[in-house]
Amino acid sequence: MSETPDLECRAISKNFDDFKAVKDVSFSVPQGTFFSILGPSGCGKTTLLRMIAGFQKPSGGDLLIKGKSMLDVPPNKRPVSMVFQHLALFPMMNIGANVGFGLRQRGVNKTDVKQQVERVLERVGLGGVAERPVSSLSGGQKQRVAIARCMVLEPDVLLLDEPLGALDLKLREHMKIELKQLQSEFNTTFVYITHDQSEALVMSDQIAVMNHGVFEQLGTAKELYYEPATSFVAGFVGEANRFAATVESADSGAVQMVTAEGKALRGVEAGRGLSHGDKVDVFVRPEAIRLSRSAADLAQLGNTSEGKVENILFNGANSQLILRDLTTGAEMSMALPQTGEFRDLAQGDVIAFGWEPQQTRVYRAGGAHGL
Repeated sequence: MSETPDLECRAISKNFDDFKAVKDVSFSVPQGTFFSILGPSGCGKTTLLRMIAGFQKPSGGDLLIKGKSMLDVPPNKRPVSMVFQHLALFPMMNIGANVGFGLRQRGVNKTDVKQQVERVLERVGLGGVAERPVSSLSGGQKQRVAIARCMVLEPDVLLLDEPLGALDLKLREHMKIELKQLQSEFNTTFVYITHDQSEALVMSDQIAVMNHGVFEQLGTAKELYYEPATSFVAGFVGEANRFAATVESADSGAVQMVTAEGKALRGVEAGRGLSHGDKVDVFVRPEAIRLSRSAADLAQLGNTSEGKVENILFNGANSQLILRDLTTGAEMSMALPQTGEFRDLAQGDVIAFGWEPQQTRVYRAGGAHGL
């Protein structure tokens, strides 16, 4: 028999009058998983998190933690804790008092509170600071205090509502690694809400991409990046060049297309069912595009053209090249190899580029689905 998941949603939905914020979403999260819900503002992810926490009542479906329905369980009785975007630490209390607040609310005696607070502060790398004021902490340390305040309560599920959103870029990058390490240290199920794809890709065991109240795809970071199920996922997760085209032929997943400007393209269908005349969206990752001084060197790739250099965005190993396709007029973004071969490339130069059909993902235009 399989282990009961820490969290399970069964056709959960939430309506606000005539607006359906969450539409019959179903998923389960095994124990010890870092599970992220990724999506743009207004997609329903925060509403879903608030239903899990008990702050909002579902309009339909069921929500279970450790196999027990939570529909009639108030927020303070649920085995969950929540880290908010702005952390909500109490400035008038020292660090230890902040961390022990929930234990005191539960009526735990002072001696046990002190011992448990000291133990959890040690685990988040803040041992010996219980008497210090919260105001003395850096942004990253405050994040760890907020997590310690939740983890001292030993929740089955920790909910995190965009907790890195208020941090500067450098600290945010550091905290992505630290959060994943803390999750592994406690082996607690994390349900993490974010609109930042980098956060989700770096930290998560499983990611659900949410759009218009439904999950468009649920999978690992690699599955979402390399095998996006819908055009929305292909465009939202990672960078991609996008084209509109019309199908000329489709056979066993291989698609021949032509753009509005008359340029022929070859690609791979995401799914099945395309036929002559269908309108499609085409996606190509910047790193899939190869460059050459000679167009003949790329002839075997299947999709080739020439472009004029419009901009070079130098960022070390992550440098980008922006070209204007001389055939279609489309702007193309591609990774600039740091081999030294194109070191003297300059704005205004013309260069050949191309990519393989297997690197070209093709979707029916406007197509999307929910899980």
